[in-house]
Amino acid sequence: MHINLEGYTALVTGGSRGIGKACVQSLAKSGANVAFTYQRGKSEAEELVLQYPDQVTCHKLNLQDLTSIQQCIEEVRNISGNLHIVVNNAAVGSATVEKYESDPAKQDSAILEINADGVLKVSQAAIEAMKRNIDDKQCKLINLSSVGGGIQVFPGFKLADGMSKAAVAFMTKQLAAELVQTRIDVFAVCPGATDTEMFQESTLNSMSSAERELFEKSLPKGRLIKPEEIAQLITFLSSEYSTVLHGSVLDASLGLGVRPGLVTEATH
Repeated sequence: MHINLEGYTALVTGGSRGIGKACVQSLAKSGANVAFTYQRGKSEAEELVLQYPDQVTCHKLNLQDLTSIQQCIEEVRNISGNLHIVVNNAAVGSATVEKYESDPAKQDSAILEINADGVLKVSQAAIEAMKRNIDDKQCKLINLSSVGGGIQVFPGFKLADGMSKAAVAFMTKQLAAELVQTRIDVFAVCPGATDTEMFQESTLNSMSSAERELFEKSLPKGRLIKPEEIAQLITFLSSEYSTVLHGSVLDASLGLGVRPGLVTEATH
């Protein structure tokens, strides 16, 4: 199966690191023009642009600011007059939220504002932009949820984080139902334990080397998921082959979604 995205314009939110960065690289390798967003770490973003200077651009985005969201969508759409693919990847976790809200009493609200309300507003602006495309290519809205919240419940995990991911999964199904007769396909991807900076900060960094080894052995297949594996799935969803999956909330957890006890029974 050959995936050719030449002539497509994609937007990846939170694209300078982790799963987002892997998505930018995978989509660019498949021929797409890729815009990605960052809020912090401008130098990292500019370094990624230099890898694909003819295909990739970076844009600052604040998911807590509607004006920032609307301006970003229009900037990207103006690159080619179209917006075909949007990957809602940007989010905060139980540890990384501290970078956006220092007051512990307000961190749950910040998680919901960024992970749920921000993704909602990006999706709404993206759909309106896609409807104004000047070509007739099939469009894709791909939302990153999580196995925790989107698929399963994990006792002891951050409640607001799981709630935000459940909201993304619900939004995906609702939008898919509303857009079922259009050329816009909608999906959600629910990764499991993925080797990203966010997961390291929320879970792995507090473990000793022995605890981490034991934790990883308890995971499905005895390992963490690589960001590139999720990016390859998202690249497939960005292609012409994925339309039959319209409305799907995909469990991309190596099986943790069907057997959550591998983690919950071992750690709680």
